[in-house]
Amino acid sequence: MIRGWRGAPQWLCVRLAGAFLGLILATQEVCAGLPDVVARIKPSVVVVGTFNKLRSPAFRLRGTGFVVGDGLTIATNAHVLPAPGDAEAQESLTVLVREGASLRQRQARIESIDKDHDLALLKLSGTPLPPLTLKASETVREGQEIAFTGFPIGGALGYSPVSHRGLISAITPIVLPGGNVRELNEQSLRRLRSGSFPVFQLDATAYPGNSGGPMYDAETGEVLGIVNMVFVKSTKEAVLQHPSGISYAIPADYLIELLGRSRP
Repeated sequence: MIRGWRGAPQWLCVRLAGAFLGLILATQEVCAGLPDVVARIKPSVVVVGTFNKLRSPAFRLRGTGFVVGDGLTIATNAHVLPAPGDAEAQESLTVLVREGASLRQRQARIESIDKDHDLALLKLSGTPLPPLTLKASETVREGQEIAFTGFPIGGALGYSPVSHRGLISAITPIVLPGGNVRELNEQSLRRLRSGSFPVFQLDATAYPGNSGGPMYDAETGEVLGIVNMVFVKSTKEAVLQHPSGISYAIPADYLIELLGRSRP
């Protein structure tokens, strides 16, 4: 019998080499998965802002949104939209949609708002866009790999969608009681009275412009939550003197409920 590596039979050496090669190829497939997922996600991620032709610049970015449902519905955070008393509330609500290498403006209107979970649905004009798939949060586990795509730091980095990778570091209540009332702000107290709910704490850095963007399963692209950089921090981190760099996301369950209530 022909002997191979360290006296092992040649057929065994060949089989081990084949298994090792298969492991390498499988690893390459896993690593190649996220680029494919990001490529599918990006056409559904939009810029949410306001437009005023008398202003410079005429368009002002307020956050990120993404396409769901019928292809004309945009999900985002409620705090991304101008408050009724803001000067921008009288301006045209506008969504920037990427078409190839260029951006196209699409007018939008507010369809529904869920203030308790800081969610909003917008309705677009024009032709439908590819919607993303939402997944119930009951399957999400701590340690699960995720990614999110959006437009961080306003328009400072341009209007090209940026993707980040991380994991679910914790599933935790949106607000925790402090040692005394002085450690809680008004919003935290209101949240405690109305009832807390779980949010996803992320081991990845998001920025204010990411608010309203999709947080999705890194392997499947299914949306598990909505990135939130203001609403959660103002309650959960109220006891901190200096806000942390931790990022959060609202579970997709509440967006699924809002979509259900918005259907005629």
